[in-house]
Amino acid sequence: MRGVFLDLESLDRGDLDLQPLHDALPEWHFHAATRPAEVPGRIRDASVVVSNKVELDRDILQAAGSLQLVCIAATGTNNIDLDAARERDLTVCNVAGYATRSVVEYVFAQLLLLYRQLPAYHAAVRAGKWQQAEHFCLLDYPIRELYGQTLGIIGYGELGRAVAQMGEAFGMRVMVAERADATLRRGRAPLDAVLSESHVVSLHCPLTAETRNLIGSDELARMREDAILVNTARGGIVDEAALLHAVQTGQIAGAVVDVLDGEPPRPGNPLLEAALPNLLVTPHVAWASTASRQQLVNELAGNIRAWRSGTPRNLV
Repeated sequence: MRGVFLDLESLDRGDLDLQPLHDALPEWHFHAATRPAEVPGRIRDASVVVSNKVELDRDILQAAGSLQLVCIAATGTNNIDLDAARERDLTVCNVAGYATRSVVEYVFAQLLLLYRQLPAYHAAVRAGKWQQAEHFCLLDYPIRELYGQTLGIIGYGELGRAVAQMGEAFGMRVMVAERADATLRRGRAPLDAVLSESHVVSLHCPLTAETRNLIGSDELARMREDAILVNTARGGIVDEAALLHAVQTGQIAGAVVDVLDGEPPRPGNPLLEAALPNLLVTPHVAWASTASRQQLVNELAGNIRAWRSGTPRNLV
């Protein structure tokens, strides 16, 4: 029984323990990265394929005659043609909850940077302004507190709940957006209300046909002028040109962006061209603490062991 990991370097740079995977299958072929043209040949004789971001479309899945199990090294399933997998009677598993602590810490680390104007104050010290000040402190940039602010959550799964819980620990009021196609449930609020009332809007929903460009120019126009948008979900959920316009014009106070529509991004992405102190863009690292990446490896191995024992788990 042969396993193939198509893009190991997307989660491991030699700092993780891969022994759990070796214990789960007797034979492995690990590839640092795999280009689209290389996929069919690499998985042709594999029983188990692990992919983080390498796409497995209908043609690829149908041509992989030995394939029995697809393990997604992530929570999102948008890189796998699930309909084609079902037609082939393939087992497909993902991993959820492995990066919760990492994402929560990222969200609030970035919010605190913006709320407390830490980049601006750091730059002021580097420029010598504190050393030249008449008083013991600098008060050049207004400092806000999270306490008493309203936190809007869009996507109330594992990550959304954890971010909401941390927001409550900071003394924030939490609003949870109801899905557009669902009857309003207790404890949920319409999306429009969440957008218009929240000081922070944090996205944690999957990228689907329904959520693509969920946050566009109309939605950004409904947000408060002192609001911050945080996207640690998927880039395609936000219209990037509209977001840049909203931040540049002061329609909203700022944005934290860890994901872009197309990764790695190509030259010309509007959010990368701008150099704005209230627009923090990071390279999809909210999830990527060493502990979270190791947990991902452990859970992938657990999925394989469960499948081999006849009790597959985390099915999608």
